[in-house]
Amino acid sequence: MNGDELPFERGFEVNDRETHKSEFDPNLLDSGSDPIWDAIREEAKLEAEKEPILSSFLYAGILAHDCLEQALGFVLANRLQNPTLLATQLLDIFYGVMMHDEGIQSSIRHDIQAFKDRDPSCLSYSSAILHLKGYHALQAYRVAHKLWNQGRKLLALALQSRISEVFGIDIHPAARIGEGILLDHGTGVVIGETAVIGNYVSILHGVTLGGTGKETGDRHPKIGEGALLGACVTILGNISIGAGAMVAAGSLVLKDVPSHSVVAGNPAKLIRVLEEQDPSLAMKHDATKDFFQHVADGYRGAQSNAASVSAGDTKKGHT
Repeated sequence: MNGDELPFERGFEVNDRETHKSEFDPNLLDSGSDPIWDAIREEAKLEAEKEPILSSFLYAGILAHDCLEQALGFVLANRLQNPTLLATQLLDIFYGVMMHDEGIQSSIRHDIQAFKDRDPSCLSYSSAILHLKGYHALQAYRVAHKLWNQGRKLLALALQSRISEVFGIDIHPAARIGEGILLDHGTGVVIGETAVIGNYVSILHGVTLGGTGKETGDRHPKIGEGALLGACVTILGNISIGAGAMVAAGSLVLKDVPSHSVVAGNPAKLIRVLEEQDPSLAMKHDATKDFFQHVADGYRGAQSNAASVSAGDTKKGHT
């Protein structure tokens, strides 16, 4: 670490996962240590000194609280409140779930580390908890998912509705989502009821994980660990996107995608095999050159076949 680098700017190492990025170590919580929360508080103090006009905002959102769960619950309650679903009621809901669920406590830290590591516009941990709606929507979904599994389905759906209205991100509370997830920007993301998303997945704006019609039952996509879904990707039906796969921006996917491969186009076609173990961590999601090379090769092949057929027909005409 150089002399100008603050401790929380380095991230918290767990394992390499074949990337220079790091993920949060949940074992730190068992030891009574919470370096992410310590970093958030330190960042807020520094920001309050640099920007005094925001000192009350930073105190209310971060510095007045004893732990990440309390601060996050306060921020979410104030973002999602409306005249009939009061902030005090939402606070009780969020605290009641987050303060007692170790799985969610781990997930909210893995997720905030994912935002810090993979989103270059996320300048700090505190900016994620205070400002990034993709992070907010994901954590509010986690609470709604817990309520859904407790049988409190009407309350879970009420939260889903508010999340969609406020953040423009629609995640059904029955969907199953892993940890270390990045919702980059998040606007327009739709995740259906029976969708499953593995750990360390990165999802850009405009992604739809939807069904194909009025069928019931298990009808939504299954996304493998470490996959990367580019902007405005549409994946329909009960199909699988393999671990470490990358779906290029604007693609329409209607059938299974192999692990560690790149697909692109409408409908999506296999472009190449990936060298990266987890493209979601590297966030290299520009498949344009590969896609157009694939299209060009296909066009040349079609032209060559057409020429061969034409030459054969001409030859038959002369005999």
